[in-house]
Amino acid sequence: MFDEEILNLSQRLGAVLLQRQAIVTTAESCTGGLVGGAITATAGSSEWFHGGYITYDNEIKRTVLGVRAGTLRQEGAVSELTVREMAQGALTGMSAHWAVAVSGIAGPGGAVPGKPVGTVCFGLAHRNIAGEIMTQATTRLLQGDRAGVRLASVDFALRWLLQAIEAEPVLA
Repeated sequence: MFDEEILNLSQRLGAVLLQRQAIVTTAESCTGGLVGGAITATAGSSEWFHGGYITYDNEIKRTVLGVRAGTLRQEGAVSELTVREMAQGALTGMSAHWAVAVSGIAGPGGAVPGKPVGTVCFGLAHRNIAGEIMTQATTRLLQGDRAGVRLASVDFALRWLLQAIEAEPVLA
């Protein structure tokens, strides 16, 4: 299902998380669980991944992950503020150290003004050394058909997550 590059990313992510004794979780919309699927394609992933959320519907984003109704109303589901709130909700809900969130327009329909097909927002949340929850977000315009946008989203999410974890100081 996943290409060799995504499987390699999953293995590298697992090694880094295991070394740091950290747990990761996911909050996914347009990817429908593919990020979690890529993580669990690595044997032993139960050591660093205990579960994730698939929140395709806005009401589920709100009730399960705590995304504010005002955020969804004003910014939409495909926004950096939404994925920040999704990641934070997943982080606290799973008692994880790291969370990655994905929400986007995979196509072929769903485009709105300013958000064409392929617009995907990614969010990260983690606890810093002081125990505070830190979030960040980014938006990418990914190319391809629906399957291509979804797989490119998985690839980006794993790369970005791995890069962020490797950049954080190790908690003593």
